[in-house]
Amino acid sequence: MDRSYSRFSRDALLQAAPSGGLVTDEQPFDGITVLEFGQFVAVPYAAQLLADGGAFVVKVEPHEGEAARHTGYRWADVTRHFLSRNRGTHSLPLALRHERAPAVLESLLEKTDVVLTNLRPGLASQFGLDYESLAERYPKIIVGNVTAFGDEGPDAGLPGMDQVVQAHSGLMAMNGGMRDGRPIAEGSPISDFMCAALLAYGVASALFRRKRTGRGGRVDTSLLMSALILQSNLMVRVQDGDAEKHSDYLDWLAEARGAGIPYAEQAGRMPSSRPARVVSLYYRTFTTKDSAIAIACPSIGLRKRLLGVLDLQDPGLDPNLSEDERHSHDQALQLQFEALFASESTEHWEALLRENGIPVSRVRFPIELIDNEQAAANDLFVHADHPEAGPFTVLGSALKLDEKGFVPAPFPLPFLSETREILAWAGFSQEAIEDAINSGVVAASPL
Repeated sequence: MDRSYSRFSRDALLQAAPSGGLVTDEQPFDGITVLEFGQFVAVPYAAQLLADGGAFVVKVEPHEGEAARHTGYRWADVTRHFLSRNRGTHSLPLALRHERAPAVLESLLEKTDVVLTNLRPGLASQFGLDYESLAERYPKIIVGNVTAFGDEGPDAGLPGMDQVVQAHSGLMAMNGGMRDGRPIAEGSPISDFMCAALLAYGVASALFRRKRTGRGGRVDTSLLMSALILQSNLMVRVQDGDAEKHSDYLDWLAEARGAGIPYAEQAGRMPSSRPARVVSLYYRTFTTKDSAIAIACPSIGLRKRLLGVLDLQDPGLDPNLSEDERHSHDQALQLQFEALFASESTEHWEALLRENGIPVSRVRFPIELIDNEQAAANDLFVHADHPEAGPFTVLGSALKLDEKGFVPAPFPLPFLSETREILAWAGFSQEAIEDAINSGVVAASPL
């Protein structure tokens, strides 16, 4: 699916917010205006999810542009990070500390359904953008806010980003990334993206409720909750089965840290939510002749099917055996599994196991997916041209609703290029627009 990087006409922009513009009434957020005060990942990506569903998003940025415009290699005013999570936004460079900023915000808020923020703790209330400050004047407004650690408790006022929250929440340890004996989280900021999905879900829920009640509301989520959800299998303690095991590990961990035992050994002793024989045999990766595969056989039926393909026996599947008797066979069977998978290519095993209905995949690297046939068949990526960066590819809409409910929204136009159109939509006269630009409260491209 190709997307041109074309400029909205002024008339189209002026129509966009009240009518949903450039979208159809099949889109769930047609007619909804979002005022975004986002940076980095969670709020910008949540706004993009809403924009793909038809929302009109005005993105308020500092005069130099939000942080993602400066993260990594730049083409003019964009980076890879900015292009990947700001689709459908219309940027307004606004100096929030300027004495005339409140008047600009007031005009924008008059036309706004949803405000999204992930500002440093305390800043939203300082600028009057928190729900408590807005609800009395705008009883139908919905305010969605993201914090690092939640808005209560001893850590509520602390700044935090994905890597810090992954460390705080246990997610970094759970994912198992290591380098030189230390934990790392150098892949995608997964708690941020999970948080974006939660925020968009919360906003959609609040809009649905507003249809019935006529009132807005406050939507709160956090990177901490997002990180905990991503490890939900571990966020359980059944007193009968887990309490003693958890207590023993925590006691040992305190002693290990006091004794300076290396992190890798601490992580290796961490309790698992999956039975040991499952992760050593049936739910794991294996080295092949040329790469690696992953298999998933959690049920007894799938395990028996895998054993049939491999022509192996597992005495541990006998339900009459004790737990110790089952485990007595594991090491020998594990060595047989590993030797067999290492004897043939990834392609061989992937084809054979798929043919027999066993969940399997070769282990791919992320960039292999950009040109992947399965991804292309489902329109998982969108292709476009940027006037400076040239052709580029990013992920498309995260979900489908019939044929046209969610479609990739247009990509952002050049920074500073829409200031006048947005202010005109907000009700400013041409003279007032130029006065605002000259005062420095907003920034714009030269006429």
